[in-house]
Amino acid sequence: MMATCSVSGIEALLGEIGVGTPMPRFTQSDILRKPVDVYRNYLARTTSEVLSCNADLAYEAVQSANIKDNSDLTLVLPKLKLRSDKQKDLARELFAKFPSTPLFQLPIPDGVHLRFIFSTVTLPRLVLSYIGDRLDQYGRGSLLDSPLPSHTGGSAKKVVIEFSSPNLATEFNSNHLRSTILGAQIANLYENEGWNVVRMNYLGDWGKEVGLLGVGWKRFGSEEEFQRNPMSHLFDIYEKISEEFKPEKEASRKARDEGRDTAEIEKQGIFAERDIFSKRMEDGEPEETGFWKQIRDTSIAYYTESYERLKVKFDEFSGESQVSPESIAEVESVLKAKGVYEESDGSWIIDYSKHGPRSLGVSVLRGRTGSTSYLLRDIAAALERSRKYSFDKMIYVVTAEQDVHFQKVFQALRYMGHDDLAAQLEHVNFGKAQGLSQQLGKVHLLGDILERAIKNTHDSLESSEYKYAEIYRADESAKVIGITSLISQFCGLSKRHTGFTFNTKNFTSFEGETGPNLQLCYARLCAKIDESNFDESALADVDYAYLQEDPWTEVIRFLAQYPDVTEVAFRSHEPSIVLAFLFRLVEELENCLEDDTDDETGEDKEENANTEDPPEAILAQTLLYKHARQVLKNGMRILGINPIS
Repeated sequence: MMATCSVSGIEALLGEIGVGTPMPRFTQSDILRKPVDVYRNYLARTTSEVLSCNADLAYEAVQSANIKDNSDLTLVLPKLKLRSDKQKDLARELFAKFPSTPLFQLPIPDGVHLRFIFSTVTLPRLVLSYIGDRLDQYGRGSLLDSPLPSHTGGSAKKVVIEFSSPNLATEFNSNHLRSTILGAQIANLYENEGWNVVRMNYLGDWGKEVGLLGVGWKRFGSEEEFQRNPMSHLFDIYEKISEEFKPEKEASRKARDEGRDTAEIEKQGIFAERDIFSKRMEDGEPEETGFWKQIRDTSIAYYTESYERLKVKFDEFSGESQVSPESIAEVESVLKAKGVYEESDGSWIIDYSKHGPRSLGVSVLRGRTGSTSYLLRDIAAALERSRKYSFDKMIYVVTAEQDVHFQKVFQALRYMGHDDLAAQLEHVNFGKAQGLSQQLGKVHLLGDILERAIKNTHDSLESSEYKYAEIYRADESAKVIGITSLISQFCGLSKRHTGFTFNTKNFTSFEGETGPNLQLCYARLCAKIDESNFDESALADVDYAYLQEDPWTEVIRFLAQYPDVTEVAFRSHEPSIVLAFLFRLVEELENCLEDDTDDETGEDKEENANTEDPPEAILAQTLLYKHARQVLKNGMRILGINPIS
């Protein structure tokens, strides 16, 4: 019937549960998306009427609360800006005057706050109707009666999100993995809000590191080995040539530290071979560009397959090599004209300390050999993407170790007069993940990490004394649970910038805040729904009175919060907020799913046979389980977690 998909439908439902209409409206609220906003609107209007204060101020004073503190909304009295020397007295005054309403229980004075709890009489029908009318759209940021996102004012905005971005043939490390997982989740959050998202993988496929790999290929490359296992062979080559290069790099570093010119050292040996190979690539020489194209194509094919196992897809595999010489020349020309690009010992530099901010120091954009730097290519790439995509925003999901690099990119664009473009760019950073190699062994490529994670999960499931019938199919379960564990750990429960230590013990821990427990809860909900064996038509005649007590109401209170949770996660670029919500929801659902009958004796079972829930109660519980499963699935979709079948 889709009763809650229009304002008139919501008002009709509110009338049926005894709430006065028309419903109060506030421009800040989004009642077609968030059931909690219905409560906010009524609470704000009532506050405004009782205290004779500005209605918009009253709305702003209504804040989300922590359910664990036994409240759903909190009225922050100082935000009302009322003249009162004693805000605590104001709380008691409002408590005494607050009228009875079908939406709320009596408020609870708490210092300068007044805490409100949703009425359990009307809560189930209102919230479950919202979820049932939307299903996989519940929590999304677009209006149901309009094809356009609610936040854009008429047209979908576009965001380009750059993430993962491994370097060709070098190690796919924990930073790349966390960028992949967080970047995909942030892209999903933007799509969930109605944005047009371009997912971009900006490969490290150019420059001196590729030149070094080219030198290594000439010394250690084997076409036969390359055909057999291309990525492993390229990685081995890079490791060998890097080892041979170490003495020269150390000599150059020592000379620089002693204040000596490094030019003589870098004109010979592997330094010279690397720079010559890099320069010949930039000049388009057939041999060098042919080698580059072969390893780039091979890497993209390999990573595409590996990303698919993580359910991650990209709209574009870009890279440093794709930045045009014309764009690079434009950057250099404008910077010269602005007086911030200068020659120094044969290199071309920006001295940020001269032009501000001083903390950014000096950076080389074009080296003595004529090769372009990563910084120069990133500045030019930003210009190209702006012209190609006409985006409203571009996000780089890259480790916090690159904070200064992106400050330099954005500042260089400001030097060039592209202040508007610089304002559209954002570096979304994250802390470091420790312990990946220690926990999974020697892993260098994305495919190796995934294989090792799945194998560890499989071995743990096989040896575990706990066999969960709902999910136990060793091979199939290991794949899903291993990937789920990897995603949930690299998403994390803390804020992005917080580092963490990877732990394989969580791979098969079916308790607490773990990926496997999330999957187990989903599977148990599926089993409960299947056991009930009710037709969809029967669910339309649910008696919500059977859901008006704990533990059912606690679950429904959490379900009501989901749209607010996704919006906060989107605005803060914190997917962990969604994961933490799902874990809390699982905790509440476990209280409903607990079944002590397995521990009862035969006499106990016979004694309790007459106290089983009536069919009407089981029907209501089944509806709750269906909608809880849907919300779990919606949240898991944002996180890139595939629910176990």
